[in-house]
Amino acid sequence: LFVGIDVGSRNNVAYLMKPDGSKHSSFSVQNNLGGAKLLSERIVSALGSMQLSDVIIGLEATSIYGDSLVYALREDGSLGRFQRKIHVLNPKQVRKFKDAYPDLPKNDWVDAFVIADHLRFGRIAKEVYMDDYRYQALRTLTRARFDVIQNLTREKQRFANYLFLKCSGMAQDKDIQNTSATTIALMERFETVDDLANADLEELTAFVTETGRGRFADPAATAKAVQAAARGSYRLPKTVNDTVNQAMSVSIASMRALKEQIKVLEKAIEQQFEIIPNTLTSIPGIGKVYSAGIIAEIGDIHRFNSQASVA
Repeated sequence: LFVGIDVGSRNNVAYLMKPDGSKHSSFSVQNNLGGAKLLSERIVSALGSMQLSDVIIGLEATSIYGDSLVYALREDGSLGRFQRKIHVLNPKQVRKFKDAYPDLPKNDWVDAFVIADHLRFGRIAKEVYMDDYRYQALRTLTRARFDVIQNLTREKQRFANYLFLKCSGMAQDKDIQNTSATTIALMERFETVDDLANADLEELTAFVTETGRGRFADPAATAKAVQAAARGSYRLPKTVNDTVNQAMSVSIASMRALKEQIKVLEKAIEQQFEIIPNTLTSIPGIGKVYSAGIIAEIGDIHRFNSQASVA
């Protein structure tokens, strides 16, 4: 039995195709647990009525909408009594196959039919759904970290924009990192650029030493450079300066929160990573996070026929 499923955010359309390519049935179910159970029951019923022992199920990779359905079909006990394969197909692959049918009607079950017929032809890769959930768990974490990193990058750019407004000289100085801990601390400490420009040099040097945590070879020179940058900066009207300080405060809080989220995710990634044997970390420059990301996307190496396929 060949089962094509057109996945949607609310409903899934299924097309059940007999071994000879003729239609057994087509129907729609809700994209939820009840719908998945009903789909499984209909598949089991069709297998029983035709006395078949094998079923091949296929659906397109559609972001998150099909993942839970695949889990449900994999874990379904009644369906597990049969020989089954589940293919999560590349949408591009399905579209190209669909081009071979120039006169298809436009209705809800067409895409499900095309997927089922594609499965019947059999010219597809081996089962591509990763039934080892360790890889999916790792992928969830590494992709979440990737998203948080992107958010942090955007927040750093936002802070850099505020920095230029408040103290343009510091934003322009190549030797002063826009989003370093010291720069952030200086912006929190001094209300205006004049306060920074007129600060006592010894006190400013001590502040740079403390916030820099030993990163500056010559804190006094750094403090002088900061003051020089402040003196050459634009001056904002008080009302504008106050609003920039408020926006900057929110940006700083966001960056700190995102960094904490990254720490939590990296700890979880390391824990999940420990249960997957690998040798990627032996490559210079490839640490646990990058290794985890690579392995999460590749999955079980045995899904591929050769080294070239992996590449």
